[in-house]
Amino acid sequence: METAKTNERPNVRRIISKLAKQHPDPFTELNFKTPFELLVATILSAQCTDKRVNVVTEKLFASYPSPQELSVALTDELENQIKSTGFFRSKARSLKKMATAIVEDHGGVIPNQMTELVTLPGVGRKTANVVLGHALGVPGLPVDRHVLRVANRLKIAKGTNPESIERQLCDALPKKNWTRASDILILHGRRICKPKPLCVQCVVASDCPTAHSVETTRDTGQRTARRA
Repeated sequence: METAKTNERPNVRRIISKLAKQHPDPFTELNFKTPFELLVATILSAQCTDKRVNVVTEKLFASYPSPQELSVALTDELENQIKSTGFFRSKARSLKKMATAIVEDHGGVIPNQMTELVTLPGVGRKTANVVLGHALGVPGLPVDRHVLRVANRLKIAKGTNPESIERQLCDALPKKNWTRASDILILHGRRICKPKPLCVQCVVASDCPTAHSVETTRDTGQRTARRA
């Protein structure tokens, strides 16, 4: 089990509070109106940008507005609609199986508990946390590659296992703040703390144990990272 000793980490609440000032209105960038739509969109977002998913789901949700319609979708038609999101065959299978399970096992209603959500085909903890926190009003802390990267660089959590990172961050934050904290870390990872970080633009650079790894380039006068 991967853990991080509390006394070796910066104050997580203070770090998140400072990052919130740089990203004041964090929320999932996936477009949705119902828990079902967010569940579908999150499954499609694997290895795909939210922007592309939003383009695809605009028509997809019109074709399949509920689990009932999606569960009986023709595979060829579904694959064609989601093709541009990548891995469209496996995603189509997951979507149809997920919708069928919701209809048959949950009366067509998206369950509001982690233990039930993760039993659905194509749904892991990250996807379940996204749906819980953003569509069902249940605190959840999704951990994607951005949260992993930012948390480890800031040393507010340690490890490569998403569930371990989730557990460490949840232990350090009030439950009511879990979803917002994840959104903030995701946006920071997308906009600032990228694989090649923009440390000069980061509001928590002075708190970051890895920020000392940047140097000023001669040709641009901007800071670039020597290591992630």
